[in-house]
Amino acid sequence: MSKRFKNRAYDEELMDDLEASGPVIPQTLRELETINKWLGGNFVTIDGIVRLIRRKQPAKLVIADLGCGGGDILKLIAKWAQHKKLEVELVGFDANPNIIAYAEENCKDFENIRFEVQDIFSEDFKERRFDIILCTLFTHHFTEEQLTGIFHQFKTQSQIGVVINDLHRHWLAYHSISLLTRFFSKSEMVKNDGPLSVLRSFKRKELVQIMKDAEIDRFHLKWMWAFRWQLVF
Repeated sequence: MSKRFKNRAYDEELMDDLEASGPVIPQTLRELETINKWLGGNFVTIDGIVRLIRRKQPAKLVIADLGCGGGDILKLIAKWAQHKKLEVELVGFDANPNIIAYAEENCKDFENIRFEVQDIFSEDFKERRFDIILCTLFTHHFTEEQLTGIFHQFKTQSQIGVVINDLHRHWLAYHSISLLTRFFSKSEMVKNDGPLSVLRSFKRKELVQIMKDAEIDRFHLKWMWAFRWQLVF
């Protein structure tokens, strides 16, 4: 069993198909929002933002959420910011226009949230600047080489910092999500991608090496429930 989890998997998830469409998209995004709420994984991102602005809370924050999915993280941030009386401008990015269409409908009640169809590898996106960049369950979709370039790019794009919230590759996490999705999911995408996401995710030493390769010396890496890594830099 241990050999299976020793190295990252690189099989593509169904979600990686940027032209994926149809009823599976809203079903999948609704289920993912519920799963993250049940398992408490969204707290990792909020806590990372708090860590970044702990010393000095700015009057306004421009926050980008890459691979935003249905926008559930941005809704939580909007509510948190309202409670803290903090002005925020929230922008969600995804390369699949069908996902963006769902997110726009899902977040239509929030005036400070908007969405864009965007490829983060494009030259246009590289010119964009934000206060904080978020990646929640997004970085495991990329190879170590790609992440080295992405993280290096983020250093110039983020004025305050970056919050990465992604999975810990562990046998218990894999079997737990496999059982959960088998019995409670109605989405074939969730049933396939949930366990595969764990296999594509990270051990601590792998994230540390990526940061070293990206020439980022100062960062905070913490294990959090449930089988999440919080990486802040």
